[in-house]
Amino acid sequence: MSLYGSGSRTSNYEYVIARVRSRRGSLFDDDDYRKLVRMGTSEIARFMEETEYETEMNALGARYSGSDLVEYALNRNLAKHFDDLLRWSEGALYDYVARYLRKFDAWNVKTVIRGLYAEADSADVDDDLIRAGEFSEKRVDQLLAASSIEEVVESLDDTIFGDSLAEAYEVYEAQNVLVPLENAIDRAFYETLLDGLPSNPERDSPTGLYVQFLRTEVDFRNLRNALRLAHSGADTDPAEYYIDGGKLFDEQSLAQLATNVDGLVTAVRESTYGDDLDSALSELEDAGSLVEFERALDAALLEYADKLSNRYPLSVCPVLSYILAKEREVDNIRAIARGREAGLGPDEIEQELVIL
Repeated sequence: MSLYGSGSRTSNYEYVIARVRSRRGSLFDDDDYRKLVRMGTSEIARFMEETEYETEMNALGARYSGSDLVEYALNRNLAKHFDDLLRWSEGALYDYVARYLRKFDAWNVKTVIRGLYAEADSADVDDDLIRAGEFSEKRVDQLLAASSIEEVVESLDDTIFGDSLAEAYEVYEAQNVLVPLENAIDRAFYETLLDGLPSNPERDSPTGLYVQFLRTEVDFRNLRNALRLAHSGADTDPAEYYIDGGKLFDEQSLAQLATNVDGLVTAVRESTYGDDLDSALSELEDAGSLVEFERALDAALLEYADKLSNRYPLSVCPVLSYILAKEREVDNIRAIARGREAGLGPDEIEQELVIL
């Protein structure tokens, strides 16, 4: 899809939110996930054929089977739903949604770069792409056709990723590791999310709610990065991972806390997110499990979006909440299908899911 101008049209919140609430009602619930973890991959595929994934499962069934079929159907369905969101939205609402869906442009750029780094077949890389962002089909196909990471970087010089990727490419050349490139992509996405938006909008206004949600997501991304650095023990400058725009950290405080897990946990517990993340922080302290904490962060962000949606039902919040919920569904089903194919038991797979 491509980002067409929203012109001077008025935002059509009531219409889009009515459509989103209808779509939200068809999402899988926790009982569905508990059924799926006890099925084999062929049973999962049959189950999905009887849900709103029927069209994609039937269209792809002749080409794929097992977890591959499930995964490609999930990606195609996700792109269809988010394309619909942009098609429905008008005015500022369109701009808010389009900005946020650029996360899939970031995903696709990282996927192409990883594929080139691993010398993967371009058809396999294509299967992992989610065509749900701002990039046109032509742009995505150009990325796929690139013969080197340098070519990808050069082809993106007119996009939001251009400057930061060009800078990171020099580090990549010197070190031959993907982390600088992937981090540059994430930073470009998150920092342009807030670009041009007022720094202190009226809290309960449509723009204020949008900014409030985005700042929370930036905070959670910074927290995730800081904890990964703290647990890795790597000699890396935390400032390289800092994303501007959140409320919880500035660059200096994040750098200090990234070397001190206990201090980081204390800072979060005393912040405005303390209540929402209380149980997750306790798990992190007790078990030291970074993976479980990251899943708890995902759940907390979704619950935060739901809370804003209930408080401000005629705003962008229900739309953002739906996007996160749909992503969660796709991620959970993918994890279940992969886990079952790998021979994992139901309890092991459930630990990989984001369940509220």
